[in-house]
Amino acid sequence: MLKPFALATLLLAGTLPATAQNAPTKVKIKTKTKGAAATPTTPDLSQTYAALIEPAGLRAHLTVVASDAFQGREAGQPGQKLAAKYLVKQFAEIGLQGPVTGSDNPYLQHFQLARSIYAPGGYLKVGGQRYDYLSDWFSYGPMPSPFLTETASQPVFAGFGVEQGAYSDYVGLDVKGRDVVVIMGEPQDERGRKLLKPLGRKADYWDSGLRKAALAKAHGARSIFLMTFAPADAFRKQTAQLGESLREPAFSLPDPGPEIVDTVAENIPPGIGVYYTSQDMGLALAGTTMNGLIDYVRALSRAGRPVPAGFQAPTAAIFLPQTQQPLTTENVLGFLEGSDKKDEVLVVSAHYDHLGVKHDTIYNGADDDGSGTVGVLALAKAFAQAKKDGHGPRRSILFVLMTAEEEGLFGSEYYTAHPVLPLASTIADLNIDMVGRTDRKHSAKKHFVCIVGSDKLSSELHSINEAANRDYTHLELDYHFNVPGEPEHIYYRSDHYNFARRKIPVIFYTTGEHADYHRATDDVEKIEFDKLAERAQLVFHTAWALANREQRIVVDSNKP
Repeated sequence: MLKPFALATLLLAGTLPATAQNAPTKVKIKTKTKGAAATPTTPDLSQTYAALIEPAGLRAHLTVVASDAFQGREAGQPGQKLAAKYLVKQFAEIGLQGPVTGSDNPYLQHFQLARSIYAPGGYLKVGGQRYDYLSDWFSYGPMPSPFLTETASQPVFAGFGVEQGAYSDYVGLDVKGRDVVVIMGEPQDERGRKLLKPLGRKADYWDSGLRKAALAKAHGARSIFLMTFAPADAFRKQTAQLGESLREPAFSLPDPGPEIVDTVAENIPPGIGVYYTSQDMGLALAGTTMNGLIDYVRALSRAGRPVPAGFQAPTAAIFLPQTQQPLTTENVLGFLEGSDKKDEVLVVSAHYDHLGVKHDTIYNGADDDGSGTVGVLALAKAFAQAKKDGHGPRRSILFVLMTAEEEGLFGSEYYTAHPVLPLASTIADLNIDMVGRTDRKHSAKKHFVCIVGSDKLSSELHSINEAANRDYTHLELDYHFNVPGEPEHIYYRSDHYNFARRKIPVIFYTTGEHADYHRATDDVEKIEFDKLAERAQLVFHTAWALANREQRIVVDSNKP
């Protein structure tokens, strides 16, 4: 029996089983006989080539991609490099072009990440009191620490740190390069009703500290301290429970490209430190007591607008040491040129990275997102075969396998900031992330897929996907992740979002979380390959319609 590494070595050398090889496939045109003469019928080409997406081929590729040999495919690590090499080989054998100019390999888009680990000994001193890191406060986010040496700070108290319409906690405040202190939650009137109406956003919109961080960053702040109402003992108990995850390496993108100020995003905003504090430390940073804070909130509630605080934040000293390591990682790209509409591009994407090795345990990520990765390979092979047979798509298709999704959607953030083909010519992104299992919400007998984002930017995209399912795959389309206020924020948690925030219509195909999500038990033997094939076929039919229709789809929606 071959060891996993030996198996991967043989496969990389080109010994894939026949079901996964890329030998040309003869497509037979059916005929019907009338009398003695046989006349050709018009084949449904979408059905013909979608049928090439089969469970056996998906299994053959996933057995490699999610093997121990690839060591969990963590961004910047040797296993990710092996996976990238394997995927490049598949794209080349399929017949896709490498579209990356200036790279040592035209299929690879290299970029830099910074890997940061907080060192022991961090603290904040204010009012003669020392507050220790991971005891009284902790960092939420992958950004390099702005306090690598003890740094003097003059914090700025900014109320609830919110802004909407005429209401702004930042009016009259200069926070450029400074450290902002805000209260968690959002302002209410004297009857306890929220002063800021949802206005198409979810009702708890400003409950997210990350949205407040994005707003503070937009105003030029260096960092934001989010004051919780957990007393010191309760806060320390919480940080102790989170201790292992808070000590995990964090990643950042030193060169994210042109910035989009987006307070809707659920991702960590780049370029700002984000810290949560105990109630005691937050009050000390703001320069007040609990009674003083209550008086401020009551005055704001009576006025129905921001009011001056009757206190001022004192000077502080902050030290948060970090060790930082530069890493190189790469997106894998394959290009299929279209015919008469080749200057317009459809992107089909998935992320191929996963969590790597933790405490000597390999996290293989068969579903997350090995399933999407092999789905993209199967779609690429089917479209390439159609082109070889003279039925290639009218529009070009760019197949992108993203890296560093698990670390913060960095592969898609980098690609959309440094596209190899113009974003203005990109008609849509169809993104596949976790489509190989049945989640907790559905019966194992159900043939379903969750659809996210299809109607948020283009009503036509939504209709095209529904028509493809109605005409071909007949899956149950589940939209429960697509509703405003969806508590798991799925719309913001995969690579499609970096396209959507640049106003490119998207569909995110997923089957949601299951018991093995982000666990070492997410392995190949648990994948339902028949269902994976059906879901990939739906993506194919939608892609076929998008690539071959006469008119580019409209961008006519702006839904939350």
